[in-house]
This record gives sequence, C-alpha cells and structure tokens, in this order.
Amino acid sequence: QVQLVESGGGLVQAGDSLRLSCAASGRTFSTYAMGWFRQAPGKEREFVARISWTGDSIYYADSLKGRFTISRENAKNTVYLQMNRLKPEDTAVYYCAASPVLSTRSNQYNLWGQGTRVTVSS
Repeated sequence: QVQLVESGGGLVQAGDSLRLSCAASGRTFSTYAMGWFRQAPGKEREFVARISWTGDSIYYADSLKGRFTISRENAKNTVYLQMNRLKPEDTAVYYCAASPVLSTRSNQYNLWGQGTRVTVSS
C-alpha cells in the first residue's frame, strides 16, 4: 500500500512560483500513475496534471498548460508540481493521488494525500 504526503504549499503573491512535493511510502510507488488535483473554496475538485509510471506520458488541464509542470523521481518516491506565474484563481488545496491507470478522472485514483494549501494573493 502506498501512502502519500504533500508539502510545499503556502501563501504567495501573484506571479510567484511554488513547487509542491508528494512523498510516497511503500515499495510499489513506481507502479502507480500519479496525479495532482485541486479544490478551491466552494468548488469541486478538479484535475491539474497526471504523469505515467515512467514519466514519459504527461497530461495537463488545458487551462494550466505552460504554467504548471509535473514530474516524478521514482528513486525518491516523490512526485512534484512546479507552479509558475501563480494567479489568485490558483488558490486551492492541492492533492496528489495515485492510480493504477492513466486517467484525468478523480474516481480512477484510489490513494490520496491529505492535501497542501496554496493561497495566492493579488
């Protein structure tokens, strides 16, 4: 079983960058596709990005292409989300999740972290 712990969130100003990390425990990390989702106050959870087991297949939400970058280091059991040129509308709790399949749908992810809060001030 893989357990996920996110870190790296915080309060930043518009235009700043943040890198979120998601550390996974368990020896099967490299067999999971990993995804990032976010949930803004009063809104439903939405897909941000996902990456395949080997890292050679990456997909982003259209609205975030060019600003966000997902990556993973299987040797460190860690997946990252680099967020650049942050906007106030990026304010949300960000979750990493693991799935046995490549998907953008949250119901395909069966393992979730507790989330890390990102607040972007204008």
